[in-house]
Parts: sequence; C-alpha cells; structure tokens
Amino acid sequence: MLIWSESCAAFFLLLGKPSSPMKRGNQTGVGNFLLQGFSEELDMQSFFFGLFLSIFLVTFTGNLLIFLAICSDSHLHTPMYFFLSNLSFADICFTSTTIPKMLLNIQTLDKTITYEGFLSQIFFFIVFACLDNLLLTVMAYDRFVAICHPLHYSVIMNPRLCGLLALGSWCISVMGSLLETLMTLWGLCFCKNMEIPHFFCDLPEVLKLSCSDTLINNTVNYFVNIVLGLFPLSGILFSYSQIFSSILKISSTRGKYKAFSTCGSHLSVVSLFYGTGLGVYLSSAVTSSSRTSLVASVMYTIVTPMLNPFIYSLRNRDMMGALAALLRKEVPLSIRTIIGLS
Repeated sequence: MLIWSESCAAFFLLLGKPSSPMKRGNQTGVGNFLLQGFSEELDMQSFFFGLFLSIFLVTFTGNLLIFLAICSDSHLHTPMYFFLSNLSFADICFTSTTIPKMLLNIQTLDKTITYEGFLSQIFFFIVFACLDNLLLTVMAYDRFVAICHPLHYSVIMNPRLCGLLALGSWCISVMGSLLETLMTLWGLCFCKNMEIPHFFCDLPEVLKLSCSDTLINNTVNYFVNIVLGLFPLSGILFSYSQIFSSILKISSTRGKYKAFSTCGSHLSVVSLFYGTGLGVYLSSAVTSSSRTSLVASVMYTIVTPMLNPFIYSLRNRDMMGALAALLRKEVPLSIRTIIGLS
C-alpha cells in the first residue's frame, strides 16, 4: 500500500504541475496538512488509540478470515462468495487507508500529513468506497438472479460474467477516484488554513479549505457521487423490489423463509452501509458542524467494515464451516484445544 501511495502521489503531482496554482510556497511551511482528529485532550489520546487499534485488528482479521476461507474451500467457489471475497478484500484496504495514519498521528502526537500522503489518501479512500458501493450492487444483482430466475442462475452468473463484473467494479472505481482526485489538485489554492477537521482527508472538508473558486471542483464531485452512488443504489432498490415481489408469490412459508435467508445478510450490509453513508451527507447538509460529520463518518468508514464479517458469517452455516476448517488447518493444536475447535 505504501509503494502504491507514493507512486500515485507522484503521478498526481506530475499531472497537476503544469497549470495548478497549488504551489509549495502557498502552503504552511513544508506544505503539510493538519488532521485535527477527535480530541485535543492528551488524556483522551490513549483511549482513542486503544479503541481504534482494537477496531482495526478486528476488522482486518475478520475480513482476512472471510477472504481466506472462501479461497480455500471449493464449496464456496460460487458467484455469491466470489463477490463476498472481493468485498472483504476491499474492506481491508478501505480501513487500511485511514486508520493506520490516524493511529500514527495519535501515537506520535503529530497531526501532520504530507501533500503526497494527502493526495494518496483521498485517491485510495474514494477507490475503495466506490468499490464497496459497486460490489454491493453486483451482489444485489446476483441475489436477484438467484431468486427471480433460479433455473437460469448457473447460465447467467457464469464465471466469465462474474469476472467481468468484478473487474468492471475495480476499473470504474479507479477511474472515478482518479477524476475526483485530479480535480482536487487542478486549480485549487490553499493559502493559510491547512487544518482538516477530520481524522482523514475527507474531500468535501478539503474543498472548504480552498481560498480559490471551487465551483467546478464541487460540480465534478457531485456528478461523480451521483453516478457512482445514486445509480448503484437505484440498481439495488430495483433488484430488491423484484426479489420481494417474487418472494411474496411463493406459497409455502418455508420457501419464503429460505428465500429471505439467502439475501438477509446482504440486505443488512446494504442498509448499514447506505444508512451510515447517507447519514454523513445529510448531517453535513443540515448542520455546518464538522464534529457531527466526523462522528457520522466513523460509522461507515470504520464500524461498517468491522461488522460485515460478523453479518456474513454468524448466520451462515457454510461460512462458519469453512472458517472452522480453515482454523483447524492453520491454527496449532494447542490453541485449538483452548478455544474449543478440536
């Protein structure tokens, strides 16, 4: 991730150098931004460090186990679990974009982030946020085909289409992030105030700091958010409207329950992701308080990726079996005896 960050930062600087008025001389001192984080009180730093370190370790471990379990178990080599493995990998990268830097700032009591790090964090944050969004949409389509067209499921959701859908999600996310990041660099000038009232480089907060006209930048930002946010959400809502319509036509109660259970976990993740994400934008629109936006952002950037592995595994017998098999294979016998796996 560090190598990619440095390479992307160099690429953005190269593209923005000819005409961008954002010069090193316009920035404070060495051209660094300041991430204000959660609290100025020294007594709270240890609490926040322990809290977010624990969340990061749980998120990383949980999503990594989901990813490894799906890869190692041939019974889970199906479209649904293929997309779930991509989602778990995206969540690992999503949280790794923001939390480690926040933990480093808390530990060292140094809130600065370099200009290169600032660009890299914005780029990767948008990439993996968009990727989460698109993968959830693809997974909704997969559930739609499975429930509404079960007889044609294996034909429609063939390996080639699944690969193209995953690859397309990655490509669209990178292109959308590249556009937004370049517009952040192109034509902006930061003269005095370089303090970002957030724990990461949130693009809307960054645009508020500019002392130049941000009309074009905000327009591009809203356009990309509509294309990569509203359209996928519309696809999810359409898929589930068709799913619920098909389920209501099932005569048996057992059949309805089975159909609901196949999409229950995904629907929970969708509700959590979009509910918290929309909460951030609505809170920022209703109030100008950056603190409110900061707290709301924690939900969809930190808490949601942590909960996803639990949502997808606790009520899924196939996933629990794959996780148990993975742990029996990788964890030493002495530890398995202690935690009761053997």
